[in-house]
Amino acid sequence: MNASNWFEIPAHDFNRASRYYETVLDIQLKADNEFAGLKMGIFPHDKPGSGGAVVEGKDHVPGSAGTLIYLHAPQLDAVLARIEPAGGAVLLPKMDLGDEIGYIAIMRDTEGNHIGLHQPV
Repeated sequence: MNASNWFEIPAHDFNRASRYYETVLDIQLKADNEFAGLKMGIFPHDKPGSGGAVVEGKDHVPGSAGTLIYLHAPQLDAVLARIEPAGGAVLLPKMDLGDEIGYIAIMRDTEGNHIGLHQPV
């Protein structure tokens, strides 16, 4: 069982936010503009497992306070190198959490959200 099964990263500018995550994480989001009138860019994920999306909608307001999610970043150094050129900022540089956990970092995305990154062992 996973502690979470879905997350949504709010965006004011869906296209900008989608490009940012695709560039920084070197992935392709699946566009799904048909769900409840929301613009959604769905992160690749295995089923069953935890998935999520970049979402633009009137009730989805970006910000730096609140829940902090950590995205899977198996090549954390490469991800960190792409953050600033893509318009984001590194708030917490790569930090070693020990042999059994791996490394983390925290970034601010183009929408102002604070997002954690995790490179497992």
